[in-house]
Amino acid sequence: MYSVITPSTHDIGAFDVRRTLPDKERTMVGPFIFVDQFGPAHFDIGQGMDVRPHPHINLATLTYLFEGAIDHRDSLGTYATIRPGACNLMTAGSGIVHSERTPAAERAAGSAISGMQTWLALPDGKEEIDPAFEHVSAEELPLVEDGKVSARVIMGSLWGATAPTTQHSATIYADILMNAGASLPIEAEADERAVLVALGDASLDGEPLERYSLYILKPGEAMTLRAANDARVMLLGGEAFTTPRHLWWNFVSSSRERINAAKHDWKERKFPLVPGDSEEFIPIPEVPRTPNYP
Repeated sequence: MYSVITPSTHDIGAFDVRRTLPDKERTMVGPFIFVDQFGPAHFDIGQGMDVRPHPHINLATLTYLFEGAIDHRDSLGTYATIRPGACNLMTAGSGIVHSERTPAAERAAGSAISGMQTWLALPDGKEEIDPAFEHVSAEELPLVEDGKVSARVIMGSLWGATAPTTQHSATIYADILMNAGASLPIEAEADERAVLVALGDASLDGEPLERYSLYILKPGEAMTLRAANDARVMLLGGEAFTTPRHLWWNFVSSSRERINAAKHDWKERKFPLVPGDSEEFIPIPEVPRTPNYP
């Protein structure tokens, strides 16, 4: 019916990050090659997230919040604040640099933080496309509701609704809020699918799901998700990749040589700067926290 990936937990100082992809048993689900859930946590007054400028290639990052706010800046000159229910899609393509920080107002007051960050590998023929950024507001993302379930479609088409978010390959991604006892069919059309219980408790075809773990569903099999109590579940997946992807630190590519070139360029400071946030940067690690797969 499914296979399970238990998250590894990383304490990055202000809050925990639970990572289910990549994993030594499974590197991707559809285009998703990196799945992090961060928080829930609360920053003290004066504290906040400070992810200094760092590079990416050959992937797209998608940030989605349950609580809090993050200021995004990148080397294209983009400045955007993401809040719950909206999404930030940053396409790295041939190369981009960005930073993520708690906005000044939230930092001054103390604020909560909770959400998801996922990376999507770019498909063959699109890995070196031009970098791009798009912010899709909560009002633009469709809600599928029946009184007990409210499912926000973040990317792709689900339950008859389609999100406007750019897809580089066929993708599904949704944030599902369920009242206790509510149920929802998980459609079987996507090549690969997975669910993750972010908050609360839920079951799949009567089998309880462990919170924070990633459940990779059997292809082609329709299933029913049910909430034991109020729950939040992420559904993700899409078109299966036929060409493997390599992952090292913040770099994803079908070519190890391309990753090595990106490592060299970051060490030599050949990536562009981030306007408004160019004084700091994250040095390339000797041993990255993100493992090298495959």
